[in-house]
Amino acid sequence: MSHQQTVAPTVAPPKVTEVEAHGVEPIPDDERTAKPLDLFRLVFGGANTFATVVLGSFPILFGLSFRSALVATLLGLVVGAVILAPMAVFGPRNGTNNAVSSSAHLGVHGRVVGSFLSLLTALAFYSISVWSSGDVLVGAAHRAVSLPRNDVMLGVAYGVFALLVLVVCVYGFRFMLLVNKIAVAAATLLFLLGAFAFAGDFSASYGGSVAPGDSGYWPAFVGAALVVMSNPISFGAFLGDWSRYIPRDTPRPRVMAAAFLAQVATLVPFGFGLVTATVIAIKAPDFIANADYVSGLLAVSPDWYFVPVCLIALIGGMSTGTTALYGTGLDFSSVFPRFSRVQATLFIGVFAIGFIFVGRFAFNVVQSISTFAVLIVTCTVPWMVVMMIGWFVRRGWYDSDSLQVFNRRQRGGRYWFSHGWNWRGLLGWLVPAALGLCFVNIPGQFVGPFGDAANGVDLSIPIGLGLAAVLYPLLLVVFPEPADAFGPEGPRVVPAGPAARSTITGDDPVAVPEPAVS
Repeated sequence: MSHQQTVAPTVAPPKVTEVEAHGVEPIPDDERTAKPLDLFRLVFGGANTFATVVLGSFPILFGLSFRSALVATLLGLVVGAVILAPMAVFGPRNGTNNAVSSSAHLGVHGRVVGSFLSLLTALAFYSISVWSSGDVLVGAAHRAVSLPRNDVMLGVAYGVFALLVLVVCVYGFRFMLLVNKIAVAAATLLFLLGAFAFAGDFSASYGGSVAPGDSGYWPAFVGAALVVMSNPISFGAFLGDWSRYIPRDTPRPRVMAAAFLAQVATLVPFGFGLVTATVIAIKAPDFIANADYVSGLLAVSPDWYFVPVCLIALIGGMSTGTTALYGTGLDFSSVFPRFSRVQATLFIGVFAIGFIFVGRFAFNVVQSISTFAVLIVTCTVPWMVVMMIGWFVRRGWYDSDSLQVFNRRQRGGRYWFSHGWNWRGLLGWLVPAALGLCFVNIPGQFVGPFGDAANGVDLSIPIGLGLAAVLYPLLLVVFPEPADAFGPEGPRVVPAGPAARSTITGDDPVAVPEPAVS
């Protein structure tokens, strides 16, 4: 098997204060100067935030004991990280984001599914980060210096967060990397400092309100694990945004390990949320009963820990917001090529800020947004499965020129399939995603038609993942893809059909050489 030669970087990387010019076109080899460690920092920085802390409180809010909550957290985190890790390899291979890479499996036009999922995921998690961080800042200031806790102050806090995040995203990848280098170290130290703040009030023997053997135990346990799992899985559509700056000949296990370990490291913020929620349940149980973790945290925090809490909110809000917003702006520039990356980022940023204010003050969807995030993740898992199986059967071989057909408003190429749509990949995603939604069970928020099929246990993600893993390969076997969709060695495991021989037509402003087998 031959390998494409990678050109060693020969030019100095751009300054961190230089606005990134690249959109979704392949990153030139001489500018791929990032390392797996940089990917670790970006992924961990994006999850080492107060929004993750809030998710970490859910197992206690669901009524689990501390020990059961810890097991559910570890299970959800590790399984989610395992599912996520392979999504990191597309960026180094193709030099572009994962939505563009999905053209090979869903078709030139079908790749908009990935763009749509990333947009919705970004809106959900960007909103969660801004709302939760703003609430903490205003609440802490109210208790510390009697600052009014009203809509005006909340609006100011939300606006400052949102604008800071937008500025970082406009500057682009390298400025984000700098911010996350600082955020990873600072936020981790502040979380660990919390061990001293809450050690005296914490008890690992906290029993919760549901115990093993109770009818509500397994729904609570599985629901808690799935909420935790949703955090790593939410990064699936975004990993290529950052890994595309890693040289293509970097060993794939190292790239996947960076993504996996970054999520495992988020046990720090998850653990902080779990421990502090336990303290709240012991000292101020009314907050747990009302599912008001933020107010409960402020109520039980010692006065000296207010400044660290505010810093966690500030740093965390920046990290989560940038990782969510940057990738969506990047991908939006490919869906609407008239926009540059900067213009698309500004457009999406302004739209997201508008959503944050309208959603909070006009419709009060703050509680519903977490449910919305779970529903989006339920739809994202089958898409990730299609991508990973597609990589396997293609032997990791992709035609970079054909991947860019949609972005250049061309037609044809290896991934044109049926007028730009590969119905095999689309059905392999759509059917499991739709069925998974039917099995969602979030009491008080959303229960699908089959949500009670397992006595209240939420089976949405397991159903979506398992069905996609069976249905998509079956479609590839029964309805083989054209032979020229694969590389010189042909497909792995599945058969190939007759070559389509669809040539690329239309303007070709940027010629990208066809890669050799990787």
